[in-house]
Amino acid sequence: MATTISKDQPVVTLINTFTVAPERQEELVNLLVEATENVMKHLPGFVSANIHRGLDGRHVANYAQWRSREAFEAMLRNPEAQAHMGPIAAMAQFDPVLYVVADDITVVS
Repeated sequence: MATTISKDQPVVTLINTFTVAPERQEELVNLLVEATENVMKHLPGFVSANIHRGLDGRHVANYAQWRSREAFEAMLRNPEAQAHMGPIAAMAQFDPVLYVVADDITVVS
């Protein structure tokens, strides 16, 4: 399923913002993509992920959707996921928060 931002979607959204040294931004992006491709997308309840590279060179954001809070929390306990998160946590500060869409406003042209 592709990423769909809609209050009618039955998902929770992880928005995790990372702060990293500019010379390590690309390495962080690659680690997040690798973790998502090799582990996260194969776990029960995973829906989608989008990795964003900050134009300032110091930030990376991971926008990931999960079917439920329980599926997300199970991922956190998964040993394979934890193995990927260790090197990421060692190189960057991060602020993960779970959300639900409160409203979706679109301009139709």
